[in-house]
Amino acid sequence: MIACTAQFMVILDVSVMNVALPAMRAELRLGPAGQQWIVNAYTLAFAGLLLLGGRAADLVGTRRAFLAGVTAFTLASLAGGFASQGSLLIAARAVQGAGGAVLAPATLTLIMRTFTEPAARTRAMGAWSAVMAAGGAVGGVVGGVLTEYAGWRWVLFVNVPIGAGLLAAALVCVPAAEAAGNGTHAGAGTGVGAGAAGGLRRLDIPGAVSVTAGLTALVHGTVASGTHGWDAWMVWGSLAAGVLLLAVFVAVELRAAHPLVPLATLRRRTVATANLLVFCMGAAAFSMWFMLSLYFQQVLGESALVAGLCFLPGSVAIVAGAQISTRLIARTGPRPLVLTGMTTSTVGFLWMSRIGAHDGGDYVTDVLGPFVLATLGAGLSMMPVTAAATSGTPPHEAGLASGLVNTSRQMGGALGLAMLGTVAAHAGGGAAGYGRALLVGAACTAAAGAGALALPRLRPREPSR
Repeated sequence: MIACTAQFMVILDVSVMNVALPAMRAELRLGPAGQQWIVNAYTLAFAGLLLLGGRAADLVGTRRAFLAGVTAFTLASLAGGFASQGSLLIAARAVQGAGGAVLAPATLTLIMRTFTEPAARTRAMGAWSAVMAAGGAVGGVVGGVLTEYAGWRWVLFVNVPIGAGLLAAALVCVPAAEAAGNGTHAGAGTGVGAGAAGGLRRLDIPGAVSVTAGLTALVHGTVASGTHGWDAWMVWGSLAAGVLLLAVFVAVELRAAHPLVPLATLRRRTVATANLLVFCMGAAAFSMWFMLSLYFQQVLGESALVAGLCFLPGSVAIVAGAQISTRLIARTGPRPLVLTGMTTSTVGFLWMSRIGAHDGGDYVTDVLGPFVLATLGAGLSMMPVTAAATSGTPPHEAGLASGLVNTSRQMGGALGLAMLGTVAAHAGGGAAGYGRALLVGAACTAAAGAGALALPRLRPREPSR
């Protein structure tokens, strides 16, 4: 329950934020690029530090990582709510992302270490995935209500009571479990401090810094191209710096005594394939929610509340898809579910990309049907691809496996939003630009569907009677 609530808070923050973006932009006088950075500051910090957060859960103990993540996320939400300038809000969002990067893998690690029997773990992961979907489902409506009647600052303040409750519950209910990476029990007298300090010394800080900086530079260059054009030195300089920093990351991982990403983990076919699919799915999904939020409010002229309500059918479809896949995966394995889900999403994206074909489109005739298809497919694929990515993982690498899944999703979201936002800007913005961006999103989901054919035929074992 604690793990699911924490994951709900992290996902709620993303979906709530999308609806409030136009209000933030107006009050803080942000341009289109600044509006994107409210989202990207969070996703980049989240993506770049998730692996470090996953390793922290393994090395210093899940309880410590969980408490640290909740504390950072809650305090950053409070600071962001009081931000008086766009730069302060973006900085608070980056700290939120760092807190979420520690918190999110800790929630999945708690589930993986608590439920060791295959059938029970499948049910628990189904609940975890459903909670993720529910956060998206209510986030749009909650964001619309808060923005409309209390102001956009409350989409950040809403995290404060949730975080405080989680801290109190975790201190009472989550045991001081063993830090798997160093073998020191967190409750064993003087070994507590020694185990935590030893685990922290084994964290790959240079790897985390280089990959985060590299991703930030790539996204900055892509976003800057929408303002300055592809021939600007700033764009190519930023892209070149991003590639160089990612090369540094690879070099660091090859030499590190305790690398952030052990090469043996990436050589596993299931792990590599599933994370590539999650990357493509994240690129499409993050961009779709962002683009549709702007489309509802800036093209169709709807209020924040109505925009939030417009998201509700798709959010319900995600929950339905997650529940269907949870019931079927024991009989089918992940491959057919991911293939079906991504094919359904691709049809939805292609249909939805026609919003720019005639006078800006209409919600009922041009968005509702394809939006439900796209989100239903995402819900069908979410849990199976996560199960595939974490199957067969040794217990001491549970945090790493869950961190890899979330990193791929967030990395795909950050780079996908930068890429699709640039496509929309070069297409002239408005409905035509959003339609062109959604067409690129269809290519991402189609690639994920094709990649699902490479997933092995994994079948969970029958539970012992």
